[in-house]
Amino acid sequence: MKNTNLLSSNYSSDGTISVSIKSNEVLANISGTLDKNFKLIEEKVGSKIYFRGNSIIIKGNPAKNKKVEQAINFLVERYLANGIIEEKDVVSSLNSEMSNLSNKNLYSVGEAIKTPRRSIIPRSAMQKKYIEALKSKEIIMALGPAGTGKTYLAVAVAITMLLDKKIDKIILSRPAVEAGERLGFLPGDMKEKVDPYLQPLYDSLYDLLGYEKIQKKIEIGEIEIAPLAFMRGRTLKNCFAILDEAQNATKTQIKMFLTRIGENSKLVVNGDPSQIDLLNKNSSGLTNSTEILKKLKEIAILEFDQRDVVRNPLVSKIVEAYQENE
Repeated sequence: MKNTNLLSSNYSSDGTISVSIKSNEVLANISGTLDKNFKLIEEKVGSKIYFRGNSIIIKGNPAKNKKVEQAINFLVERYLANGIIEEKDVVSSLNSEMSNLSNKNLYSVGEAIKTPRRSIIPRSAMQKKYIEALKSKEIIMALGPAGTGKTYLAVAVAITMLLDKKIDKIILSRPAVEAGERLGFLPGDMKEKVDPYLQPLYDSLYDLLGYEKIQKKIEIGEIEIAPLAFMRGRTLKNCFAILDEAQNATKTQIKMFLTRIGENSKLVVNGDPSQIDLLNKNSSGLTNSTEILKKLKEIAILEFDQRDVVRNPLVSKIVEAYQENE
C-alpha cells in the first residue's frame, strides 16, 4: 500500500488542514495508544489535533499546521515500511530534514537493513548517510553523542553481511576502560573479566538476531567479541570489525586497529569525544585520527549531533544542555 493511495489533505482559508487516512489500522498505529504520538506532536509544535472519523483536523498557526501534516505523512510512511511506530519515529517526524524526504528518496537505494528479527530504517539524514557509508566504504569513522545509533546500525549491517555470506566473521571490540570509576579486581577467567565492558555490544546482537542464534555463532567463531588489546598483531580478512567507544582508545591503539584491515574487510570506529574516560584525556586518539585521515577517499568520516539522537527524546535534551553549558 502506498502513501499516495492512503492519504488526502484539504486546506481551509484560515490555515486549518484536514488529513484523511483511509485505513483505520494505519490511523490507530500512527496516533499511538491513547493518541500519545499526536499529543507529543501537539506539545512540540503548538498546533491542536482533533479527530473527525478518519480525518485528522490540524488547527493553529498555518506554518505549524503544515509541519504537523508533514509529520503525519512521515509517520504513515514509517508504518508502511516497518510495521511499527516508536516514540523515536515521532521525534524524527518533526525533524524537517527528514520529514521532507520522500518515501522514494528514503528507501530507493536500499537504506533499510533487514535482519531476521526486525527491519531497521534511518531515523535521521545523518543515519541515512551512515548506512550508505557502511555499505560502500572500507573504513568508516563515526563521531557523536550517545543514542545516535552508531553502534546499533553498524552491528545490523554486519549481521546482514554475515548472513548473506559476504563475510566470514564479525569482530566487535572496545577498549577495556572503566567509565569514570575504578572497579578493582574482577573475578573469573579472561572472558568473564572483559564481558562487562562489552555488554552493550551483546545487547545489540541479541536484539537483532536473538540470544540462541548469537550464542551459536559465538561458539563456532562467526562472531568474536574481544577487548581492543587482543587486536594487536592480527590481519583481519573477510570480516566486519567494529571498534566501539573509540574515544577511550589512544592514538597508537586506533592506528593499530585501522592497520589490521585485510582483504574483503570493513572496519568501523565509533565514539563520542565528549565522553573520554582515559585518565589523560589528551591521549584519546579518536578526534586526532579523523583529522589525519580525512583526506583519504576510502575512509568515510561522519559527525552526529544531538539532532540525530534516536534513543529516549530526553537524551537529546540532556546532550544539548551539556553542550550549552560547555
